[in-house]
Amino acid sequence: MKSSEDKVLNKAKSAKRESKEIEFKAEFHPRRRSDWCELIKDIVSMANSGGGCLLIGVKDNGRPSGSDIAEVLTLDAAKITDKIAKYTDRQFAGFDISELERAGHRIAALRVNGVCVPMVFVKPGTYDAGGGKQKTAFAKGTVYFRHGAKSEPGNSDDLRRSLERELERVKESWLGNIKKVVDAPVGYDIQMVPAGTVASTMPSAPPVRVVDDEAAAVYGRIYADVTHPYRQKEVLRSLNERLEGKKKINAYDMLSVRTAHRIDETKREYFYKPRFGSPQYSEAFVDWVVEQYRKDGSFFDAARRKYRSQRLREAPD
Repeated sequence: MKSSEDKVLNKAKSAKRESKEIEFKAEFHPRRRSDWCELIKDIVSMANSGGGCLLIGVKDNGRPSGSDIAEVLTLDAAKITDKIAKYTDRQFAGFDISELERAGHRIAALRVNGVCVPMVFVKPGTYDAGGGKQKTAFAKGTVYFRHGAKSEPGNSDDLRRSLERELERVKESWLGNIKKVVDAPVGYDIQMVPAGTVASTMPSAPPVRVVDDEAAAVYGRIYADVTHPYRQKEVLRSLNERLEGKKKINAYDMLSVRTAHRIDETKREYFYKPRFGSPQYSEAFVDWVVEQYRKDGSFFDAARRKYRSQRLREAPD
């Protein structure tokens, strides 16, 4: 998928004319409803047609328009997604905006990914065209596709091609996975993870569960500051907030719970001790402690008793 996306962007860099995958816009003003309606029409059309790229700051002849695209480059992606959702009821975020140069001028490239299921407009994109006239960029209930260099309502051929693209994508995925199975060395097991699972600190990255199984395969780097973000004082503050005054927890309670339940030794999903630094705890640890207290109101008292008993046993005669 990444190579095909790069191919579209590379094609856009040198495009001299508009096409099914390339659209030129001389300017875009975020405060104009008309500009938003026309932009959304082209984004949805390209997504429904398998993807493409909109170049903002480029005239129809392929030359830079010289318009200021600073506002475009700083547009919040969430705002574009919300605008699209307003007219399609789909939270589409398969796009990115980058800066390119053409003939010494800055232009904005809005690259759009394809969608599996075509998006349908559920509200009309109507705006004031001046002179008391209204113009409709797209009507309610329509499905737009790219026809050459135009974004237009689709027909049965567009729907057929959309289905064929999705079938081809699924087929390639199947064949790729089959090849992995066939090529696997003797003695290896095939395990499945969600597509795109990578070592990442981004909130959008697929989650990876931390386990205490020494035999578990290492998949990617785990960032302790992400998986175990809390210091002791932050854990105490969170616990006291969630217990809502029913029980006041202090550092001694924390030590008692950790020792009595061998958290440091056996619960790596709860506790992490960096080589240089104080212990760190996960959100799961806070959830676990709160759950234990709700099940048993004497949870902390029992942990204290067990901790004191253990200290007495370990004390020298």
